[in-house]
Amino acid sequence: MSMDKSSFREAWRKVRKIIRNADVVLEVLEARNPMGTRSLKLEKLVSRLGKPLILVINKADLVPREIMDEWKNVFEKEYPTIYISARKRLGTTFLWKTIRKVVPGNKPVVKVAVVGYPNVGKSSIINILKGRHSASTSPKAGYTKHVQEYRASRWLKVIDTPGVIPLRESEVTLVLRFALNPEDLSDPVGTACKLIKLGLKLHPEVFKETYKVQSKTPEEILREIALKRGLLLKGGKLNIEEAARIVLRDWINGKLVFYIPPPRSKQSFSNTL
Repeated sequence: MSMDKSSFREAWRKVRKIIRNADVVLEVLEARNPMGTRSLKLEKLVSRLGKPLILVINKADLVPREIMDEWKNVFEKEYPTIYISARKRLGTTFLWKTIRKVVPGNKPVVKVAVVGYPNVGKSSIINILKGRHSASTSPKAGYTKHVQEYRASRWLKVIDTPGVIPLRESEVTLVLRFALNPEDLSDPVGTACKLIKLGLKLHPEVFKETYKVQSKTPEEILREIALKRGLLLKGGKLNIEEAARIVLRDWINGKLVFYIPPPRSKQSFSNTL
């Protein structure tokens, strides 16, 4: 999803206004790439406005619990942190308790702003807080375009926000952060190859397990996926570009599962590319 400078400024203007009016801010991260889905710009804004911040690592069902515990320990050096699976309704009680714990004073009604990159599951978390499905959800990055406020309980109001997207990032970085739709990429094959290379480094068997392929290089993996799925162009040529988009879509929607390890392993989001 492309975003020009004026749209970028407008999105941040809305986020700034929401945070200013909120009592507490939930920054939603994605369990497969928690550090990469943090927004330091957002966190600095929250700090400058003097609001309590909770880091909520969503989709924790995709990652081993011991890895989630390690990430929690890393982030809690800075902010209260919990991990949950909104999809499987796991850990959601801790979310309610943590919100109550960090809110200053004894406010009768607490306003919570839910912020973060597109497609990390902000709307799903709002649905959890509300206890019913009213917030629109979609696997398409950037789906929430407008500010929406919901009454979650007698004491809690929840504000959904437009997805926060960095303006100056490469396509592969945005994909790794779940913030760019495969259909919007200028080079889906190149981006998919970089993603596959990272996946092979972090989980060598992940493509064999996910796609039943035997190949060991990004280019050959895409060719094998295209061949197995009958993705053909006119003249019988393999449609490698569509195979690339399948891999990228599966990464975005959680069907392709590998994860960035915590810092203890001396690997990070920045040095695994």
